[in-house]
Amino acid sequence: MNNNDRYIHLIDLNDHPVSWWKQLLELAHEIRQAPQDYADACKGKIMGTLFYEPSTRTQMSFQTAMLRLGGTIIGFDNPATSSVAKGENIKDTTKIVSGYADIMVMRHPTAGSVKAAALTADCPVINAGDGGHLHPTQTLTDLMTLYEEKHTLENLTIGLCGDLKNGRTVHSLIKAMSCFNGTRFVLISTKELSLPAYMKDILAASGHAYKEVTNLDDAIGELDVLYMTRIQRERFASEEDYQQQKGFYILDRKKMAKARRDMIVLHPLPRVDEIAVEVDDDPRAKYFDQARYGMYIRMALILTILHNNGRPAPLVTGRIVPKAACSNPGCITNHELYLPRYFKGSGDTVICEYCDERTLL
Repeated sequence: MNNNDRYIHLIDLNDHPVSWWKQLLELAHEIRQAPQDYADACKGKIMGTLFYEPSTRTQMSFQTAMLRLGGTIIGFDNPATSSVAKGENIKDTTKIVSGYADIMVMRHPTAGSVKAAALTADCPVINAGDGGHLHPTQTLTDLMTLYEEKHTLENLTIGLCGDLKNGRTVHSLIKAMSCFNGTRFVLISTKELSLPAYMKDILAASGHAYKEVTNLDDAIGELDVLYMTRIQRERFASEEDYQQQKGFYILDRKKMAKARRDMIVLHPLPRVDEIAVEVDDDPRAKYFDQARYGMYIRMALILTILHNNGRPAPLVTGRIVPKAACSNPGCITNHELYLPRYFKGSGDTVICEYCDERTLL
């Protein structure tokens, strides 16, 4: 079933070496400086966009990126208008679309879904967000923002605030910044929304210092970067659970007065009430610039993948355990039961290849 490792997919940024990330950042910088030089770079190419859940910035920035490169777009932004509404599974939908397109971009609410699609797709696949799991192109956007605004990716103290449990942007950024020297993390959240165990395993393995706090006021003064996140209503089991967490962290002028003069504020957007509108006028607020950087890095990514610049990374490296079930009820393998159950590791505890959750055999 896994017969397309010849393609360069982007499922998890950490599947690729840091040298490849830097290549993308350099190309994105060049495109930003002279976008007219790339106006016909993808002439005759088609990008399929499959967005199973709402998106503004990610969807539009991908579409704009392809159009600015001279390519065209097919796809859907509402599964209700596709055969998904009739019960079609991910494999069949993506198999068909990948037969029409040269490259495919997919967002889906279920962890591991994009890797599942890539297993049988007939073109390269880019993960535009899979549930609360990963969001690698947002991470590339974040890396470009840091590189352009801080002029380095090393020796930064990064505070991540809000929903660290379900925040796929947070998970992807931590994994990426764990690859750079001197990164220090300050994890700011309620106990209920703290970073998952598998992400703490990654931090422990990387050797980077981190601490967990519940008070933004106490932490903001030590940060080079504050990465705010939305409390995501769609990730909660009930409205009551969401209301208990909503509004716990709000960045305003009073808190910004405690921050360093050169600290920058990032946010993957959309925001609800976690950043007061009054902060928009602060020169340290970089989240709108961050969204613009996202278009340039996605232009660079599309070009790099279509030109096959880099070494394909294997989609799976573990083994099939036929009778095992992932311990994460939100994993795609617990929804689309035809999928092979790939796990990494040995012994009684293994790691799901789709969603990275630990499972006891």
